[in-house]
Amino acid sequence: MSEFPPPVPSAALGVAVNAAAIAALLPSEFRALQIEVVASTGSTNADLMARLPELETAVLRLALQQTAGRGRAGRSWLSEGGELLTFSLAWRMRQPVHGLLGLPLAIGVALAEALIELDVQVQLKWPNDVLRERKKLAGILIESTQAEGGGSWVVVGIGLNLIVPDELEARIGNAVADAPWLARMDRNALMAQLIRHLAASCEQFDLQGFAPFLPRWNRLHAYAQEAVQIIDHGRVLHLGIALGVDLAGCLVLQTDSGQVTVWAGDVSLRPV
Repeated sequence: MSEFPPPVPSAALGVAVNAAAIAALLPSEFRALQIEVVASTGSTNADLMARLPELETAVLRLALQQTAGRGRAGRSWLSEGGELLTFSLAWRMRQPVHGLLGLPLAIGVALAEALIELDVQVQLKWPNDVLRERKKLAGILIESTQAEGGGSWVVVGIGLNLIVPDELEARIGNAVADAPWLARMDRNALMAQLIRHLAASCEQFDLQGFAPFLPRWNRLHAYAQEAVQIIDHGRVLHLGIALGVDLAGCLVLQTDSGQVTVWAGDVSLRPV
């Protein structure tokens, strides 16, 4: 028996969300996607990563509550007391793991473009945050592993703030954004919109790499031509003008000693 919470009927959930309704709103080319909705789990990313050896098709797992949500570098994602859209997409790629450079940024483009279509004006912060009014609206966590028989599996985790009360923002300790009007949207239609962009972008990246996403990411760059610092565990590694990203998804800085290319790793970007 699986140790992970099984999908539950929509009637048992506190919001009107239904896997079949989401699937019915997707384009025909994505109808094979398996969609799961659970009331609560530790982490949708962890659930899918543990199940990758047995998966035969792409899976979208949506949790109404995550008790152990996490972001980059193992940071926790607090959601208790607010309304947060949390889900993960497991997708089989033809590319090996080492061919996935730039995928987190491509997913950022997909998520941002989906939100912009919903009249939520957002920008991107390198390497994996979606901002509204310079505050974090959504985060992305991508994990990957080699697939049996070639290629790779990726698990794309998304956390999107819908409603963040003041007390939750105080617990988080940083200014964050939310989008209450999205919370009032039909949740099935919202998920279908996000899935459509994410799935299409996974396919495009698998075929063409980061190249078609590069100009789109740079157009959405929140700190383009601004002074920023790159922080690693509290230490300033670089200080310079953010020029944009390159084909490997690295940030390019203009510093006093010339251009510097920064790999994502566990570093963070902060405006000066």
